[in-house]
Amino acid sequence: MLVIGIDPGTATTGFGLVRDTAQGLEVVDFGAILTPAGLSQEQRLVMLFDELSKILLLHRPESAAVEKLFFSRNVTTAITVGQARGVALLALAQNGLAVGEYTPMEIKQSVAGYGGADKNQVQQMVKALLNLESVPKPDDAADALAVAICHLHSYRLKHFIEEA
Repeated sequence: MLVIGIDPGTATTGFGLVRDTAQGLEVVDFGAILTPAGLSQEQRLVMLFDELSKILLLHRPESAAVEKLFFSRNVTTAITVGQARGVALLALAQNGLAVGEYTPMEIKQSVAGYGGADKNQVQQMVKALLNLESVPKPDDAADALAVAICHLHSYRLKHFIEEA
């Protein structure tokens, strides 16, 4: 199964495509969609939608996962991330994809084995799980790969439980 993981953001949205094979997890593609700071918020969201749609059309994933919004102290950041997240969900829905949503803690638990893992620990585990020579860059792409890995682990667990 090919899964796209998305780490949403208005300025930078990470994406990562991971395939589950008989030999283990395999990276298909990853990167980040960067929107120029000089664009209006509306233009940035259109650009994000268009670029995600191109990636979905190119790779045709079978499933998708998006990081849930983590609300901290900065309300403005939370709102813009929420807008980017909404655009990502729209692009995924328009492509007929079922979407899993995971909190940062669930992703860390699934990838690193500890919900309180720091960013470096998660990135090192992404590198190890995907047999990469180095940690994926930018950080948003590594985070998106972690989201995809979390979704695949969750999918495996659900099917294991259903078969038991």
